[in-house]
Amino acid sequence: MDQPQVLPNPRFALRSERLGPLPLINHFLQRIGLAALLEQFVPTTDRRCTFSHAAALGVLLRSIIVEREPIYRQGETAVGFASGLFGLSAAELEHLGDDRLGRALDHLFDADRAALLTAVVVAVGQKFGVTFDQLHNDSTSVAFCGQYRAAAGRALRGRTAPAITYGFSKDHRPDLKQLLFILTIDADGGVPVQFRVADGNTNDSITHIETWNTLRALAGRADFLYVADSKLCSRDNMEHIARCGGRFVTVLPRSRLEDAEFRKWIQTNTPPWELVWDRPNPRASDGPRDCWSVYRAELPSAEAWPVTWVFSTLLKLRQESRRRRNIAAASEALDALHARLLKARARLRGAAQIDLQVAEILDRYHVGRYLKVQRTVREEHAFKQTRRGRPGPATAYRKITHRRYDIEWTLDTAAVDYDKMSDGMYPLLTNDRNLSPAAVLTAHKGQPRIEKRFEQLKTVHEIAPVFLKNEGRIEALFTLYFLALLVQALIERELRQAMQREHLETLPIYPEQRACRRPTTEQILRLFSLAERHTLLEQDRAVQCFQPELTELQCQVLNLLSVPQSAFRPKN
Repeated sequence: MDQPQVLPNPRFALRSERLGPLPLINHFLQRIGLAALLEQFVPTTDRRCTFSHAAALGVLLRSIIVEREPIYRQGETAVGFASGLFGLSAAELEHLGDDRLGRALDHLFDADRAALLTAVVVAVGQKFGVTFDQLHNDSTSVAFCGQYRAAAGRALRGRTAPAITYGFSKDHRPDLKQLLFILTIDADGGVPVQFRVADGNTNDSITHIETWNTLRALAGRADFLYVADSKLCSRDNMEHIARCGGRFVTVLPRSRLEDAEFRKWIQTNTPPWELVWDRPNPRASDGPRDCWSVYRAELPSAEAWPVTWVFSTLLKLRQESRRRRNIAAASEALDALHARLLKARARLRGAAQIDLQVAEILDRYHVGRYLKVQRTVREEHAFKQTRRGRPGPATAYRKITHRRYDIEWTLDTAAVDYDKMSDGMYPLLTNDRNLSPAAVLTAHKGQPRIEKRFEQLKTVHEIAPVFLKNEGRIEALFTLYFLALLVQALIERELRQAMQREHLETLPIYPEQRACRRPTTEQILRLFSLAERHTLLEQDRAVQCFQPELTELQCQVLNLLSVPQSAFRPKN
């Protein structure tokens, strides 16, 4: 806590303590019963510990939610707040250090984390009404700066730690090693319900069976709707879910024959599109409207499941614009390569070198289908005297011919016109024949919510850089990040549901009291970030305590969240 401020009268001193949004966060942690679950699954058996491993993990969890700081600065962060808000007394905070927190992470790694997270999510379902009817899955990569030579999937105390290694970087940092953060959320409020860490070079397509089995055990049934991207669309994944009584919605990849057949069929046919949404442009008020239509293909997939085609007017415009932009950029790059080949001292003389440069340009801009490039041979002639001396009328010359490589390219307008006919369209595959095409689209359109969770994980909570070297502790720390996302999503969900229940379209929660239609937890926590409590001391004896004066907006938010105002007036 802060040092007392000495007043002009030396008899008195004023002690200020931060409350911030911790009382609000602690209210949700208590509703979940997280402290008791941590004590159950991460027990403390060493009597020499001043406080339990669960309490130390609670400090880290609150720090991740409130203000991200490295582990070695947790003691400084917690001391600035009122005693007890981080789950530790003032005496216990004196023993809080990075070594103590590191040992708590070791015990969390050794614990049965799958059972712990299952118990936490089941408690969330019971106390917050999360039904697990529709679940969305995706993954993201977390990059690491450093060598991590030992983190190659080794065994740590009988458990296999994840391998921090190179892989397909979704952060576009192939130069950095990474881990794969796999997350599943519920469609109702985007509440995280399942998480695990995989090796950095893991292919997404092999993660779905294990993920779905875990979700089935968590939900207690198999008939929930599982939504994922095209990596789910493999025979092993889909047949496993269907055989076990599950349902799924996924994107049919372009490599499937059904995709090519439809795009060929649409060249001479017009599907009877069913309009699902006709909405204003989400980015420009004067822009074209955002219209979404669906069509169930007459032919099912190879597995005899229905294929739903989706058509978006704005997606069509974006794809046309991207194609024109890529063709123009690739043409400029080919022009630059052509100019290099014309120079007298061109360094790209070999055919293999030129072909490699052309292939890189076409691959970089994804225009190999539209630009047809041909390597040609250009002859350059020169004449040289056969003998030395001043040239004259009788001087004889010999012809010297140099063969130089060059490139020519043309635009395949037929390919452009062919792809233009199916711009803005993509197929969705489901094994639930009772789902209407509109319902399939609605389910798939909930997938971007998980991207929002990844954004919060990387920007709001700043999961990277990771200031740890031990991969076991890193995996345990990622578990706390999942719990932080869970608490954040619950706060956000509770407030939005309360606004809908009270018929409130907006809250003036933005800076300068601007209206906000869909408040996020980050804005809610910022609203309470300056809450403080002041105590007047007379010779180290408390004379009077000045509790924080909550604004009208703060009281309204607390009422909507069912958090008593007394939570911001702790007794100790």
